[in-house]
Amino acid sequence: MNPIVGIGEVLWDVYPDGRKVAGGAPFNFAFHCHQLGHDSVIVSRVGADDLGRELRERVRALGLSDEYIQTDPDHPTGTVQVALDVNKVPTYTITEHVAWDYIGWDEKLEPLLKTARAACFGTLAQRFGTPVPVHRFAEGLHQRKQPGLVVFDVNLRGRYFTEEILRWGITTSDWIKINSDELAVLTDLLQFQSLSDTVSSAKPFGSGVAILTRGELGCEVYRQWEEKDSDGDPLYSSETFTEPGVSAKVVDTVGAGDAFTAAMVCLHLEGRPLRECAKFATHYAARVCEYPGGTPKIDRSEVERAAGLK
Repeated sequence: MNPIVGIGEVLWDVYPDGRKVAGGAPFNFAFHCHQLGHDSVIVSRVGADDLGRELRERVRALGLSDEYIQTDPDHPTGTVQVALDVNKVPTYTITEHVAWDYIGWDEKLEPLLKTARAACFGTLAQRFGTPVPVHRFAEGLHQRKQPGLVVFDVNLRGRYFTEEILRWGITTSDWIKINSDELAVLTDLLQFQSLSDTVSSAKPFGSGVAILTRGELGCEVYRQWEEKDSDGDPLYSSETFTEPGVSAKVVDTVGAGDAFTAAMVCLHLEGRPLRECAKFATHYAARVCEYPGGTPKIDRSEVERAAGLK
């Protein structure tokens, strides 16, 4: 197995009506990679409590393994109170010092690092200091003889990020995914003036991809890569393209960004051109918005037909 790995929070999203939905951006990402036909796992931590046991059961029911979900004897399973505004956009009240804040490195993770095709992480699981697995996966995938894809899905939540966390994630990753609000934060904290700065400023002599999601307006993608001129010297090229939005009957937008990232990564690993990845991901995320929660069942073939890719 050569899985795609989501590293970070797994938790219960709790809605105003009391409904609980398994969530957390890395978990949503891993779920959608699995739904799109790829082996995927979540590296996280839950408490030794009823919520943790129930969450493990839900992870398995959704088709993923809980093998890499650790049990914390001292901290409770994570919960988030979700509120939706008039546009069905969520805000989150996130319980602090819960199990996923204390993910550790254990013997199971070493072979996973050696075989993973890609790893995706965000900022939230680093809020009280970066867990060792995030650093070791991001840096370890690049150190392998055959490097894996490292994805930083920024996912800013409240005050739970620092300039240091942002700079480390951007400079360490092959892909950076942000939304319009997050780009404004990067502009303020890091003096980035455009999407291209997230790659060109951090990797002036390297390859990388930056993806900006704009909700119903679609997405923008910037790619920078290295070629060789006729003398064999490095030549750096770049391109920017946009993909228009897709109409949707929005129920809520929880997990739509995570689904978008998963779709981009999966199609890229299948060898699809980046423009096709973006078109599919935009359609896929729109479908996710038509269902409650971040892990609805979506038919891939229907999305491919809607996107004109089948």
